[in-house]
Amino acid sequence: MSAHYNVCVIGLGSMGMGAARSCIQAGLNTWGVDINPQSCQALLEAGAKGAGSNPVVFAPELDAVVLLVVNAAQVNAILFGENALAPHLKPGTAVMVSSTISADDACKIAERLAQNGVLMLDAPVSGGAIKAAQGDMTVMASGAEETFTRLEPVLNAVAGKVYRIGSEIGKGSTVKIVHQLLAGVHIAVAAEAMALAARAGIPLETMYDVVTHAAGNSWMFENRMQHVLDGDYTPKSAVDIFVKDLGLVSETARTLKFPLPLASTALNMFTSASNAGFGREDDSAVIKTFSGITLPGAKGEEA
Repeated sequence: MSAHYNVCVIGLGSMGMGAARSCIQAGLNTWGVDINPQSCQALLEAGAKGAGSNPVVFAPELDAVVLLVVNAAQVNAILFGENALAPHLKPGTAVMVSSTISADDACKIAERLAQNGVLMLDAPVSGGAIKAAQGDMTVMASGAEETFTRLEPVLNAVAGKVYRIGSEIGKGSTVKIVHQLLAGVHIAVAAEAMALAARAGIPLETMYDVVTHAAGNSWMFENRMQHVLDGDYTPKSAVDIFVKDLGLVSETARTLKFPLPLASTALNMFTSASNAGFGREDDSAVIKTFSGITLPGAKGEEA
């Protein structure tokens, strides 16, 4: 089946590029779409059938589309905006929406796709660039059984674990939003702890070593605070991504009339970091909002 299965990955950032390469490695006929020509060229060199900025060109050939763009606005623009993709997909094509979006947006997108005879899997992902490159992402998906079946070659290629969270569109997105609550709070509190250590004059390398070998550790602490030690805020996932994602957490809680004191504080911290000019830096740059501490870095400037 894989030799004659055609998939297009739209959004060749760190996650999308890994997913697309995993599809190629699994033997799927793979196309890529991104506004960055360098990303498209890199995917072509990895063995893609085609790559460019306009998916409409090869839309009629596709069995599946994977969307790994930033937000619902981008998903809607690609599928239904100028040069809309959805009308050019053949009926029965399966669209895997893997962006982090609200449950309400997922439902609306699924309804519009259905008008074009196109299936949708509400399928946000996690695992970061490394897991994506290994074809080992975690997928939190909801949708019809038929859609899961249509996307099986893609899911086998890109995922280490697929959670089937029922048939109702929106449930996958909700699980991802709850996950992002934890991820955002973990990064924010990791930054707070390291900032306190810096203020107290504890060498940050020592603090990092202690925590990563003790009960207070988390995956986010271990991963993101290494960036702080390196003084390297090249964005793997940017501050503004967590302004968006924790905004979705807050929106979900507001809809459910449910209080989230820690998530609200974390959202304020990331929003402050963005307001201070760190929005496009790695999300670990939230530590830069603490004053009166000196952080590792080329310039050794006081934050």
